[in-house]
Amino acid sequence: MAIDYTVIVVYLAGMLAMGWWGMRRARSKSEFLVAGRRLGPAMYSGTMAAIVLGGASTIGGVGLGYQYGLSGAWMVFTIGLGLLALSVFFSARIARLKVYTVSEMLDLRYGGRAGVISGVVMWAYTLMLAVTSTIAYATIFDVLFDMNRTVAIILGGSIVVAYSTLGGMWSITLTDMVQFVVKTIGVLLLLLPIAVVKAGGFSEMKAKLPTEYFDPLGIGGETIFTYVLIYTFGMLIGQDIWQRVFTARSDTTARWGGTVAGTYCLAYALAGAVIGTAAKVLYPKLGSPDDAFATIVKDELPVGVRGLVLAAALAAVMSTSSGALIACATVANNDIWSRLRGAVRGSDGEHDEVKGNRAFILIMGLAVIGTAIALNNVVEALTVAYNLLVGGLLVPILGGLLWKRGTVQGALASVIVGGLAVIGLMAGYGILANEPVYYGLLSSLVAYVAVSLGTKPTDEVVLATWRERLAGRTSELASEPVPAPQ
Repeated sequence: MAIDYTVIVVYLAGMLAMGWWGMRRARSKSEFLVAGRRLGPAMYSGTMAAIVLGGASTIGGVGLGYQYGLSGAWMVFTIGLGLLALSVFFSARIARLKVYTVSEMLDLRYGGRAGVISGVVMWAYTLMLAVTSTIAYATIFDVLFDMNRTVAIILGGSIVVAYSTLGGMWSITLTDMVQFVVKTIGVLLLLLPIAVVKAGGFSEMKAKLPTEYFDPLGIGGETIFTYVLIYTFGMLIGQDIWQRVFTARSDTTARWGGTVAGTYCLAYALAGAVIGTAAKVLYPKLGSPDDAFATIVKDELPVGVRGLVLAAALAAVMSTSSGALIACATVANNDIWSRLRGAVRGSDGEHDEVKGNRAFILIMGLAVIGTAIALNNVVEALTVAYNLLVGGLLVPILGGLLWKRGTVQGALASVIVGGLAVIGLMAGYGILANEPVYYGLLSSLVAYVAVSLGTKPTDEVVLATWRERLAGRTSELASEPVPAPQ
């Protein structure tokens, strides 16, 4: 294992070195939070693919393939579909808004009074997303070093917190680009063909497994529909995803770069399912489907290659973890803390804003590590995150982009009713049930439409400013939302 250990240590040291290098570039709020809004197509595509394909997509995707066969690709496939929809239909308009958070977009669209409540919901989502990624370190480091779960979480989490705190989005962008390359080589170019060959090829896999393992819909129509609701729609509105859209240097970069990343996700989804199916042939009686990735890597790959593939798994986890962490800190600082203390954005100067956001990344990082140590179930934590996001924020965000008649009162009602409905239904039906997101989303939609139609339309001055920003005719310096008349 000495060679494998060396590969992993070099990889981790490289992540920290890039964090230090990124610190030299992140000298303004824009540089620190959105990489100066100047990523080109290649870097934008790679980093966007890196953030959406995390530990759940890699370890979990292989686990679903182990359990359901090729139809196990649907979870990651719907993530790719969501990224494609975001890139084709919404990314250009989102990039032109020149904001930093989803809540700032809601303030701009509805007149300045939707931010704190929506910020709390988005903060809860990004926090739980970061927690689920951080928990995954325990699986990887256990395979590598037979390490205690708590120590593994602290080690992996500390490295991500360190490079994220140092350089913000620049450090995360640089590390994500490396992580994208490592994932591509480790999972697609090495693990996928080796797993298929070790399993005897596709003909042998078909001979040894039930036919439903090769049914594209074998996982079940209801499950696929739920994945679409949670992951496809979740991709449209998550702060972690939008914050990457904000890094694009142009509309074209956001649209086409995101389309390339979404297509890559579809290929990654199929690869994970095939690897999991091959693992089922090799190890038909594993205790848990989520053990499939670690087992096939540990037992079937040659020395050196094993280290690179485990580095790929670490890359998948770290890219999502760092993206969720900076999103969580950005929301906590810009949408919640600054509003609650009555601060005027920008009054302390750009340098102070960098320090403030850096401090919040450190604070949120410590909170994420502590929460990850306390929790055990990754799937439940991720389900809570996406249920809150989709049930509470999907309707007011898409409504603001698509329906002129939506009002701030309707948006607030939608967030509150949808969020409370999801929480109550999860308590009643169980966290993993489908009903919470179904009925939560429906109640959010009803509240939004009913309250919007029953209240005064949004002031035309607010809508005019909104249209100017959507058209890209307003500079970033004029980013404050126009308050609605009292």
